[in-house]
Amino acid sequence: MNAEKLGLFRQLLQDEMKALLSEADKTVHEMGDDASHFPDPTDRATQESDRTFELRIRDRGRKLGSKIREALERIDDGTYGICEDCGCEISEARLKARPVTTQCIDCKIEAEQREKRL
Repeated sequence: MNAEKLGLFRQLLQDEMKALLSEADKTVHEMGDDASHFPDPTDRATQESDRTFELRIRDRGRKLGSKIREALERIDDGTYGICEDCGCEISEARLKARPVTTQCIDCKIEAEQREKRL
């Protein structure tokens, strides 16, 4: 992959990371500001359910952030866009759809089929 395309993917990944961090900050501030105490147990349960859901979303964001950092490291070390299983180049279309991927589409399909068999 040429340097220009690597630069575009780097920018895409960095923008995604900024968005994740912004959402995480927003969540922290909203949860800190929300000091509501509901006398009704149903309202409290709804609030707790909403918080739990939000925290699960943020946990998924944290995991994605880790994958983004790893993808940026692969750009730096020259292995970005190369399938970790077969060593072939990952298609640009796949990288655009899933910029943190480490497998070409064929290896990913094969891995998913193996998981289904287990």
